[in-house]
This record gives sequence, C-alpha cells and structure tokens, in this order.
Amino acid sequence: MVTFLVLMRERSVSAAAHKLFLGQPAVSGALARLRQLFGDELLVRGTRGMEPTPRALDLAAAIEPAVALLQKAIAVPPAFDPASSERLFVVGMPDWVEHWLMPGLLTRVRRLAPRVRIVLKESNPFAVGDMLDKDEIELGVAALRTGPRWQHQRPLREMGFRCVYDPRQLPFAGAVTLAQYVAVPHLLVSYRGAVEGTADAVLAGLGLRRDVCYTTPRFSAVPGVLGENAIVSTVPEVLADRWAAAGLLASSALPIAMDRFTVSMAWHARRDDDAALHWLMGVIEDEARAAP
Repeated sequence: MVTFLVLMRERSVSAAAHKLFLGQPAVSGALARLRQLFGDELLVRGTRGMEPTPRALDLAAAIEPAVALLQKAIAVPPAFDPASSERLFVVGMPDWVEHWLMPGLLTRVRRLAPRVRIVLKESNPFAVGDMLDKDEIELGVAALRTGPRWQHQRPLREMGFRCVYDPRQLPFAGAVTLAQYVAVPHLLVSYRGAVEGTADAVLAGLGLRRDVCYTTPRFSAVPGVLGENAIVSTVPEVLADRWAAAGLLASSALPIAMDRFTVSMAWHARRDDDAALHWLMGVIEDEARAAP
C-alpha cells in the first residue's frame, strides 16, 4: 500500500523507486502485483507520464488516511531542539510574501536555530495544495482558499490592497482619485496570466473599466516597471508600505472598495506531529504579527 501511494504521488516507477530506496525492478514488480490484486491497471502511460485510472483514484482516497493512521500509531515523534537542529525546511510562498516576511523571519530563525536551513520554492494560492500533496513543500504561506480535508490551515494576518506608482512618472497630488485610477494604464499581477482582476470586477459594478497594459506573475517586477513607465499597480498593502518606506514607490489608498484577504499557512495532515514544522510555524506567526 505504501508503494501504491508513492506511485500515485510520483506517477513514475523510477521516481517512486528513488523515494522508496528500492530498485526499479522491485517497484515494477510491486505494481504488477497491485494490478493483479485489484484487477485494474491502476496507472497507465499518458502524455505526461503515468496517469491513474478511476479505480486508482478511489483506492488512494480510501487508503491514504488508513496508512497515515498507521504511521501515526507507530511513529515516536522526536523532540525538536532548535538550538542544535540541522533541519532543512522546504517552504512555498509567492514572491510578495517572501518580500514581506523573509527578511525578519530569517533573522529570527538564525537567532533561535543557527544551523537550520530554509529552502524557498515559488508558489501561489492555486499551487500550494498540489505541492503539499506531492511533498514538494512542507509548508505553504499565501492568501489561500479552503482546501481538501487533508490540508490544514492556520491564519496569519488579514490585510488589504493599496495603489502604488512612481511619483517621477505620475506626479499625483495626494491620494489617487477614482478619475486618475481609471485614466492611467495598469500593471496587473496574475499567477494565471489573466488580463482582469478583482479591481476590474469592482470597477465594472461602477460602470467603469481600467486599461491593463501589462500582466506579470511576479510582484518583484513592479518597482522596476513602474519606475520607467507612467502606470499604476494595485498590490497587497504590506508590500506597498515596504516599497514606500524604501523610497522605491509612492503608496496611496485605493479609490475603490476592495475586500480584505487573509494570509494563511497550510500543511498536509500527515505532518500534524512534526514538532519541528510546528516550531517554524510559531516563529512565522510571531514575525507576521511584528512585520510592518
């Protein structure tokens, strides 16, 4: 059953063998026995590697919770000592969350656990669940929606949006007005390459529209692009405040009412007893409360 679940996650006999510390023939033999046991091919070759059959998907949904319970029953969680630990944490977050949290967070971690290492993988609210399920990350931090039952979440901080621009390109006097907001071009950050966002829906309700002239998946591109162009962008307020404090961009309250959102942490239920990961989450909570 463990081999089956690893095969379902990796979708590759060779990758599963590597994860299980087994030879590829051993995993191929296990897959053949699984097929015979269940009377189904379970995993078949597709255009993107091995694809699960409907029977395999049903089996995985039933078997994974049972295997997790067994692992929990027999595992003795080791004590975690931050001061001596050499743990490597793999965390996923969007670039704007990294800009906001990581400067102060790394300082905290280095002070409390000088030999701990953090590997950051770029992620976004749409990718966190899949990356956790495939064990590509141990923890995700983003503005997350409700995930599957195995995905546990803990809220970090609620925040809103602000408008940013370069005052050398757009010498606005005071807060950006609604007329100015719709009159100038916009840079939109979209993880899916969209040309419209939440602000466009709000504007449509007012009978207005804006001109989105550029879409990028990275918030880190905003200061450079705005520094050379007379355009504006709507970004999370913590990012706008950081850029304004650094003298990179000017920050203004939005002239439209946009809903606030919550940044949360997410992890797989199989890591509920991971004392080290819960220590890291506590440090992240402290930093989220203290960060500007």
